[in-house]
Amino acid sequence: MSETGQFVRNAWYVAAWSKEVGRALLPRTLLGQNLVLYRKQDGTPVALTDRCPHKLAPLSRGELIGDLVQCGYHGMQYDGAGRCVHVPGQPPIPPAARVQSYPLVEKYNLLWIWMGDVALADPARILDITHYGRPGWGLVDGQYLHIRTNYLNLTDNLVDPAHTSYVHKRTIGNAGGADVPVELEHNDTRVSAFRWVEDSEPVPIMRTFGNFTGNVDRWQYYHLLLPTNSYVDFGAISAGGPRDEAGKDSGFRSFTFSLLTPETAASTHYFWLHLRNYAIGAAEVDADIARLYQLTFEEDRDILEAIQIEQDKTGVIEFVRLAIDRAPQRARMLIQRMIDSEHPAPKVSAG
Repeated sequence: MSETGQFVRNAWYVAAWSKEVGRALLPRTLLGQNLVLYRKQDGTPVALTDRCPHKLAPLSRGELIGDLVQCGYHGMQYDGAGRCVHVPGQPPIPPAARVQSYPLVEKYNLLWIWMGDVALADPARILDITHYGRPGWGLVDGQYLHIRTNYLNLTDNLVDPAHTSYVHKRTIGNAGGADVPVELEHNDTRVSAFRWVEDSEPVPIMRTFGNFTGNVDRWQYYHLLLPTNSYVDFGAISAGGPRDEAGKDSGFRSFTFSLLTPETAASTHYFWLHLRNYAIGAAEVDADIARLYQLTFEEDRDILEAIQIEQDKTGVIEFVRLAIDRAPQRARMLIQRMIDSEHPAPKVSAG
């Protein structure tokens, strides 16, 4: 299967933070495709294949002339729909002189791109970030990492509460939950792994920002919205406290969204934002949260990049499967089912 066939294409992915895209040509590889992003003079974002059809020069090496992208090799100009509108010294424009354009939607300070069947590009299918912009919730956004690992290693990680006790000792994890089993729920569009760690010492971030005087009941709900968008509902209440939504909202609670966009078969764009119900409007806490969670995701990055190296060497994802792998394996199976539905096997005629 080609590299482009390894990804679900009929889905909304994050192409960039809104602030990244302006009046400069921004090259970015998404789902194995080289694209160029920019904004028209009225602010409308544009995404085109980053390849002039004449000699295949990257359009990102050219320049913007008004709302037109001018190829830096022979000066051919393309509009936001990918149509060539000018060929220097040649009035007739060849019919094949065009590049592919991609739907973009701006939401949550992000640019979302659809790289599959344009007829299916319904903006209503973009991930719903329920608490975004609501009173009583602080926001940290604009965050990004580039991670040299296959996106499926990251989706594994994002439905795996068990790894926090070991990978994130300096940040969100401790040994208190190491032996607590992980529970699993799933349907055709979502995989959720979760656990409660009862009557345990608060982890570092809760000691810093919570108001706890003793042990806590701590929860981790890892939700993967297929194929690659995830959020973690993470929090704590005083040990023995009420566990309904109102009870959890009265304790320490946060939602961290990890929005993955495959770059290649061995690298991934990792966009993230964080919503919290404590220290609202405190700039110093915003900075602390950005630093702490960036460190947390760098801990993930370091172990997953090392895993990718070994997978490349061996050609094997894993030699042993554990009970904690139920959610990752279910997610991989459902994602592969989505990929297969976009690439149906050819029918074999009888006789």
